[in-house]
Amino acid sequence: MIDIFNNFYKGKRVLVTGHTGFKGSWLSIWLHELGAEVVGVGLEPYSEKDNFVLSGIGQKIKADIRADIRDGEKMKQIFNEYQPEIVFHLAAQPLVRLSYEIPVETYQTNVMGTINIMEAIRATQSVKVGVMITTDKCYDNKEQMTGYKENDPFGGYDPYSSSKGACEIAIQSWRRSFFNPEDYGKKHHVSLASVRAGNVIGGGDWSKDRIIPDCIRALEAGKPIEIRSPKAVRPWEHVLEPLSGYMLLAQKMWENPTEYCEGWNFGPEQESVLNVWDVATAMVENFGFGELKDVSDPNALHEANLLMLDITKAKTRLGWKPRLDAKRCAVLTSSWYKRYKNEDVYDICIDEINEFLK
Repeated sequence: MIDIFNNFYKGKRVLVTGHTGFKGSWLSIWLHELGAEVVGVGLEPYSEKDNFVLSGIGQKIKADIRADIRDGEKMKQIFNEYQPEIVFHLAAQPLVRLSYEIPVETYQTNVMGTINIMEAIRATQSVKVGVMITTDKCYDNKEQMTGYKENDPFGGYDPYSSSKGACEIAIQSWRRSFFNPEDYGKKHHVSLASVRAGNVIGGGDWSKDRIIPDCIRALEAGKPIEIRSPKAVRPWEHVLEPLSGYMLLAQKMWENPTEYCEGWNFGPEQESVLNVWDVATAMVENFGFGELKDVSDPNALHEANLLMLDITKAKTRLGWKPRLDAKRCAVLTSSWYKRYKNEDVYDICIDEINEFLK
């Protein structure tokens, strides 16, 4: 495994919430390969075909724990037992459409869950770095043609997006109140940042109402791919792009605790900002078969049409930049779904990480 972090993660105790999820499973695999002692805290995986299940990463890491981040006391117990040094908080209710059905649960998980993790960090002496993952949808979306910068106002139309805006406000508050950079080394030893990624795609995601899983399910069933919002524009990126950013940021925070404890965007270059129809078309081209069907409904629940991120800050201050263009991103994503039935999925993931790093 190519190591762009110069052995930084080797032997580090790293706790990942949401490790059974799509992004969390990829992060756990990458960290495990770099020699980190990974403790995963999450709910049961969504399906038997999830990347987490097929890769078997749960059996490889130091601890694979089923627990709900809404249980604050349980979180403190887990942190106390495993004494993590770095925390990546990914656990969330991540779906916009589902948030209309379960708005209260969405808020309980996303806002109170995040606060519970920050309180567990506060109660645990060993933690030095906390990277809190929110979303590009935390910004007050005015459907503008320019990307959102880190200091733009938070908001959110639907319960999911607004819960993530509320998360960001809570993270800011905890940083000012309990993890203030000015008090570092005197009152606390924690560097706390929040990170916002675009629409993340890649192998092993089977969630409802996401374009790639929808494409794969239709292609495997020999049915047309039904597209709900063909013109919706999103900052698409391969899952490894933001994860490389989160891991680089955590390393920088460890080395300079008061320099980087703030909000960060990790998105694609402007030319990789495509609409949903283009992304589905790229998947069909990579598979060599399939057809698209526009099923947009004028009375559908509100979802943003246009959303982009400004990534200047991550490029200039972290030296991070996206490695894949939209085409390469579609190729790597398709590759996982073409291979997963016949090959060892853990090996596929390692191949793709190495391919990404090359």
